[in-house]
Amino acid sequence: MKSITIKGSQRESVGKKATKALRNAGMVPCVVYGGKEPISFSAEEIAFKNLVYTPDVHTVVVDLGGSKVQAILQDIQFHPVTDRILHIDFYQIFDDKEVMMEIPVRTTGNARGVRNGGTLRIVTRKLRVKALPENLPDFIEADITEMKIGAKMYTKSIETDNFKIMHPENTVICQVRTSRTAVVDEVEEEETETAEGAEGEEVPAIETDDVAAVKD
Repeated sequence: MKSITIKGSQRESVGKKATKALRNAGMVPCVVYGGKEPISFSAEEIAFKNLVYTPDVHTVVVDLGGSKVQAILQDIQFHPVTDRILHIDFYQIFDDKEVMMEIPVRTTGNARGVRNGGTLRIVTRKLRVKALPENLPDFIEADITEMKIGAKMYTKSIETDNFKIMHPENTVICQVRTSRTAVVDEVEEEETETAEGAEGEEVPAIETDDVAAVKD
């Protein structure tokens, strides 16, 4: 998984007045949990642009000058009116310890059912996975090419090499729904016609002249 570096400074004071002063100066107060003790720091709001305002997910390296901490984004608070970032919580990660993280799902291919007029409905856009930090995927790929009208894709059909999906196997990722413009799948229709022909082939009719010849 890709990583983003956030350069910040440790906070000595974490009171309300100090926090308000930071925000007025365009800084974001943050805390890193998960280590021996919480680490309070602050960084410029613009430093979080590529971490927060994106559909992608990243691990984070918090650079505090003399020390660096690896972490993942855990929680974020926005101002209800201005949407400015008020506070961010991180969770410290370690190379030898598994961590859980929500990973976006990306569909690939063009579903057969969609080509025949159906519509694709994405049910689950993110999946929570568990893995060592180095094995966390940037995204989870779901190949929908062979999905017909009425078909559903479940988490059990996703290949997981170095990570574990923390959802039941019958969790629906996406489905192809029918619509008014939907048509019969040509391949299915051909298969049906072939099967019917094999089961009941018609015997050619015998002409009247041929019958007379047989009697003679």
